[in-house]
Amino acid sequence: MPILNLHLSTAPDAQQSAAIAATLSRLTHEILHKAPELTSVVVKHADPALWFVGGASLEEQGKSSYFLDVLISDETNTAADKARYLAAVHAAMQAALGDLHETSYIHVHEARQAAWGYGGLTQQFRAVRQQLQSA
Repeated sequence: MPILNLHLSTAPDAQQSAAIAATLSRLTHEILHKAPELTSVVVKHADPALWFVGGASLEEQGKSSYFLDVLISDETNTAADKARYLAAVHAAMQAALGDLHETSYIHVHEARQAAWGYGGLTQQFRAVRQQLQSA
């Protein structure tokens, strides 16, 4: 499980959003080894006239951009995994959005397993339960 919060500097487009969400879910599974059935993706859109980089709007610059915030459990991926993920996601976003501003961000946020979870259970509880069941 992770949750991915994606901000796009494009007009809302359900087909584009679904395609990008599918790509991000696939990359998150392939590179970060997260379960696809537990991966959530939220897509939000911002008017490029209201998204500024270097003091000028993306609309003025004729560019698009994105910000992806990924929340995963701490100590479940290596630095190399995360570096590969950032490169793959950026390439996929370039393909999806076209003329991408170089200043497009990805943040892989690693949360302590005792501090987050889903379904009312922490990730730490789930990990301990799994270890006990495997013993």
